[in-house]
Amino acid sequence: MKPICFFSICLGLFLSVFSGFGAPKVEETVEDRNNLSLRNEVGRAIERGVKWLATEQNATSGLWGGEEYPAITGLSLRAILGDPARRNGDKYSAALDKGYSFILSKTQSDGGIYGKGLASYNTSICLMALLQRKKPEYKPVILKARNFLINQQHDFDSRGKNDNVFDGGIGYGARWAHSDLSNTHLAMEALFYTKKMIETEEGDKLDLDWKAAIAFVEKCQNLPGNNKEKWVSEDPSDRGGFVYFPGSSMAGERKLAGGKVALRSYGSMSYAGMLSFIYAEMDPKDDRVKAVRDWLSQNYSVKENPGLGPQGMFYYFHTMAKALSLSGSEKIKAKDGSLHDWRHELARKLFDLQNQKGYWLNENGRWWERDPVLVTSYALLTLERIYYSL
Repeated sequence: MKPICFFSICLGLFLSVFSGFGAPKVEETVEDRNNLSLRNEVGRAIERGVKWLATEQNATSGLWGGEEYPAITGLSLRAILGDPARRNGDKYSAALDKGYSFILSKTQSDGGIYGKGLASYNTSICLMALLQRKKPEYKPVILKARNFLINQQHDFDSRGKNDNVFDGGIGYGARWAHSDLSNTHLAMEALFYTKKMIETEEGDKLDLDWKAAIAFVEKCQNLPGNNKEKWVSEDPSDRGGFVYFPGSSMAGERKLAGGKVALRSYGSMSYAGMLSFIYAEMDPKDDRVKAVRDWLSQNYSVKENPGLGPQGMFYYFHTMAKALSLSGSEKIKAKDGSLHDWRHELARKLFDLQNQKGYWLNENGRWWERDPVLVTSYALLTLERIYYSL
């Protein structure tokens, strides 16, 4: 389950196309034709979504969304950059330049990239946006942002004992004095993809304590025998899944026999947990990895965020597409034994939800998902994962 660098996918596709010249012709299968047809449909949906998204940029400042949350601009830039129909020097170049100028203007003296709050969240997403554009002049900003995220890793007793359940994780920042799985996996993503950048740097190289990070992540997993926290559910329907942070699940509680109160697992955080294991390059045979993959198979859905229904559904789609594409999963065996091609089913779900103008919207507004800019960025990033994996 070793991760595949997102930016190497385009190169791999390029090489696979041009290496075919002069090679023996291979008979095209029905599945090949179906995948090609879907890929073309996905490309058209992306192009329409990107066209709409570009119109939502503030022409003066270059931002999308609010001044204090550059992460929204970062997600929008990544969605536009990932459009397979784009070409160098295309009509979006000016918009990209303005957007990146805005992000750079939000760089703080501590190295973070944020406004007044949600420092680690904004920094993680903006760092990935800077990395994706692959401009050498962004490297100093990326390295400082990287160090900022590393310094956000909690060690509440500062003695390295990891005896606090929040040790090793990362949270939103000073206002929320605890770690959570959402911010932790986003920071791990940014730090994983920037690892190679520090290999050529001289002097001491600051890096995340990956062992401590996984120690926090496993404290968010409903896995009896491995996680000793009192809230861990012994109900088979929760086994292997994840919660938001130790002691809190957005999916609520479950009352078990004997009066024990446990926490329910849910979809988006379970994919975030799987991604954390991927970024930490854990062995796919590890019991923790196998357990979350089993839970996700048992709770497979492209209709809702399992455990939360429509709440956070587009965030769920985005984490799902990242986790399944990076792990090389093409088919999912659901609880009833049926096999599902998640790329085809998720893509068609997003086709159905796309507005005629090109945007997406979640009628359930929890976690800002009534904001069409945020939701459209999630949808486009999801479709781009599908496109490049087909």
